[in-house]
This record gives sequence, structure tokens and C-alpha cells, in this order.
Amino acid sequence: MSGEDKTYAWDKVPGSDGFRRVTVFPTCDCDTRPSRELVRGLTAVLDDIRPDVLAIPSWGERYALAALAWSLSTGTPNVVMTDSNEYDKSRRWWVELVKRCVVRRFQAGIVSSKEGRSYLELLGMPEERVFVGYNVVDNDYFARGAEDARRDADRVRSKLGLPERYFLVSARFVEVKNLSRLLMAFAKYREQAGHRAWGLVLLGDGALRPELERQRDTLLLGESVLMPGFMRYGELPKYYALAQAFILASTKDTWGNVVNEAMACGLPVLISARCGCADTLVRNGVNGFTFDPFDVDTLAKLMLELSSGGVDLPAMGRVSQEIIGRWTPETFAENLVQAAECALSQSKPRAGLFDSLLLSALIRVQ
Repeated sequence: MSGEDKTYAWDKVPGSDGFRRVTVFPTCDCDTRPSRELVRGLTAVLDDIRPDVLAIPSWGERYALAALAWSLSTGTPNVVMTDSNEYDKSRRWWVELVKRCVVRRFQAGIVSSKEGRSYLELLGMPEERVFVGYNVVDNDYFARGAEDARRDADRVRSKLGLPERYFLVSARFVEVKNLSRLLMAFAKYREQAGHRAWGLVLLGDGALRPELERQRDTLLLGESVLMPGFMRYGELPKYYALAQAFILASTKDTWGNVVNEAMACGLPVLISARCGCADTLVRNGVNGFTFDPFDVDTLAKLMLELSSGGVDLPAMGRVSQEIIGRWTPETFAENLVQAAECALSQSKPRAGLFDSLLLSALIRVQ
């Protein structure tokens, strides 16, 4: 949909051999465009491509609703791709009612976890049309990059200005990522750990950066907290490689692909129980721990436990790689193909007057 994004500095990806890559708004963020322009642009692209099956990430974004409307108007089989679950945010009955109306217009779905499967079924999709295997990253890319960096660790650490031992965080600097409480927990951890304390590296950027920098200084964390900014895809494995553990402290997160990346690089993980991936990817005491993101004291204690020397960090990291080894691009591809075949086996979708009016109204209010 977008060639640029107001939050992430995406690398430009030209495409790959064997398929044509099309971007609807190549020079801007589609979220900045009026609804009418967004619908017109997406419709023109889909009219040109005429896919056999339309796989749509999300059911609530404007572009997703516009894609669904096109699917219904042309009778094109569709698949919804989602990492939502029933508990990833507070639910309002009337919103869920509208969502049911939308989800029932999809013919198959691919989700990230058993919780996602249950939620899609709750919204009205039959169990046999839901496939699990979404939210993956290129594990081999991250594993290879981490191995390369570790082989040249001293040079990489010196070039990037990284501490000898550190916790790594990679997140947008926005409220739901809970970075303020993370800094409070880190300050408590340093008081308890004393001279043995690890550092903290916060990758990312966003509107809260000035506030977080002030908090870091107020807590007297000084050089123990580094904020090198947003890192492009090619640089990420180096930061994962030299870290001792990874933390994601979000108060809300439908999944958390950065956890996949960290685990592919062989890191133990401390993951908020509010993250969709927590129950699926974290085995408490085996490859890391989950925690209540509002409990600063517990997070500080978990940091202390990992850095105390009493935990076998390499063994935890190996388990992380074993767990994430089942969540690969191949897994996603296989399940997406099954979902597409399922959608093709159904009667062609059609839009009634109610469908058209509902989707049109939802697109305008997003």
C-alpha cells in the first residue's frame, strides 16, 4: 500500500525474480491519503492484477475494508490474515457486532496462534476455514547475521558503541510499548545489581523520544541506556547478536515480530504477558519469562535473575531457536496456500446492499 511510512524508515524493496511488485502509493504513506483516493488507487491496482485469491492483512484498516469491498464486488475469493485475539485489547459489544458482520464476509482466515483461531471462530468463521501459521520472520537471515556479528564481536561492538553486556529492546517510542515503565524497572534493577548490572539498548524512535530521554536523565541512568535510533533491517542482527537478552514490555501487542527476530538470533526473552506471542513462544524458565507489564518490580527482578550468573543463558537461547524454528516463512506459505485453496472451494463472495453500505461507512470513519 505504501512506499513510505510515518513511523518506520523502510528499506526500498524493488521486488524479486518471478513476480511483479506493485505499490499503490509509492511515494507516501497511504494513511495520509483521503479515503476516496485510497479506495480509487487500490481499486485500480486490483482491477489491473485480477488476482485468483485476495489475501488481506487485517479486517479493520481502511485499505483492508476497501480490498474486501473489491473482493465482494468482483466475486474474488478472499482470505483474512490477522494476529488479533480476544484478549489483546478491551472489547466493546457493539464494535464486536460490527466486526462479526465484516469477518463473515471472508471465506477463510490465517492466524498467528490458537488464541487467534478461537477469536476468529468467535467472530463467526467456521473452524475448518481457519489456519494457524501467520507472523513469521526470515529466521535464517537473522541467525546468519547474528553468527557473522559474533565472529567479529569486538570490531562490531566498537563500531556501534555497544556495552559489553546489555538487554536489548526494539520498539516504536509510543505509549503502548510501555518504555517508561521499562526504564523505571531498569533503574530498580541497576540499584539491585550494582556494579554487575548490564546496560540497556533501546532501538527505535517516535514521538516519546524527548520524554524518554528526560526520564533516563532524571533516573540518573546516564550512559547505561543507549538510544541509537531506528535501525534498518540490515543492521538489526548485529544488535541482537551482541545482546544477552531481549525485552518486549508492551501493554498491548497483537503479536510482536521482534520477539521472533530475537529468538532466531538465539536470545533469552522477557516478554509482556499482554503480547500475543507470549503464550506461544515463551516457556517460562526455559527460554525466558513472561511478566505483567504494569509490575515494575517483577520486571526488575527478572532482569536481575537473567544477569545474576545463575541462569544458563546460552541454553535458553538454544531453546528460543528451537521454538522459533517452527515459525518460518515456509510455515506461513504452506498455511496461506491451504487458506487460499479453502477460499477457492467456497461459493464466490457477493456483496449485498447491506455489505456495500456497511463497508463504505466503515472506510469513511476510519
